[in-house]
Amino acid sequence: MMKWNIESRRHLPPIAALRSFVAAARLSSFSEAGEAVGLTQSAVSRQVAQLEDLLGVQLFTRNGRRVELNVDGQVYADEVAPALERIARASARLEQRRSGDELSIACLPSFGMRWLAPRLPRLSARHPDLVVNIAARSFPFDLEAENFDAAVHFGRADWAGAQHDFLFGEAAIPVCSPAWLAANPVHEPADLVGKSLLFQSSRRKAWDRWFAANGVMLERECSGPSIEHFLMLAQAAAAGAGLALIPSFLIEPELEAGMLVSPFDRPFSTDEGYYLVYSEGKELDSASALGRFRDWIVAEAGAAMEWAERHCQKDGRPAGC
Repeated sequence: MMKWNIESRRHLPPIAALRSFVAAARLSSFSEAGEAVGLTQSAVSRQVAQLEDLLGVQLFTRNGRRVELNVDGQVYADEVAPALERIARASARLEQRRSGDELSIACLPSFGMRWLAPRLPRLSARHPDLVVNIAARSFPFDLEAENFDAAVHFGRADWAGAQHDFLFGEAAIPVCSPAWLAANPVHEPADLVGKSLLFQSSRRKAWDRWFAANGVMLERECSGPSIEHFLMLAQAAAAGAGLALIPSFLIEPELEAGMLVSPFDRPFSTDEGYYLVYSEGKELDSASALGRFRDWIVAEAGAAMEWAERHCQKDGRPAGC
């Protein structure tokens, strides 16, 4: 059994004081640190003062309402902040410890709401003992550090330190409300130049690329308001805020209900796609929880794409619509 050498209490300051110190070191403000840790400015100031008394050194230089780490404070912060982060991660892993049949999956919000969530009953029917916890995440992160088994990623196969299983590509289409289209009649892609365009936050170049793909030369880059999530973007377009470029599979209910219409049959695809990503080097047994989930979601993606191909061809639209 490993024996731990726990030093005297004098060398182990209270965790609350350390949290206040790290927050103040990061934000250079006791008041902002208080907001970050859920305390008042005066409480943070008292905790930092107590920590300084305990250590016998000053950690900050006070400049009015701002504070700055001095040399001793910087050295201490460089040691303490990573240690607190490791403690937090270790505690989170224990709190979130799961059985062998439980998974934690990070998912793009709109993808999760419109594609994954409606299919979960089929996953439960196929694997009734499998428990899948889903959290919304929009950007890549460290899978192991945040205790996720896998994530759904859009883009290229470029998630650092991860293996990628391709699910499917997408075709984005320009959409707006029927009222907006009636007030702004357009007949060809060039007619959209100068119109109210809406953007998805992580795809600021999407409209420029759509115009280029449709042979429209622009004098300057497109601009307009951006919204992080596609379903919020769809709601803005449906309310008449302007035109949005949205993957068609995410807005099928709005298209079927007539809340959104597309002025052109011009779907736009790139070499980017949706991937299931998980830690590099992880060997997936088909009987493991992640192996079963991976096999299921890849099969679901394949079936969905086959259906889309048949549906588009039947309607005379380009494949991948």
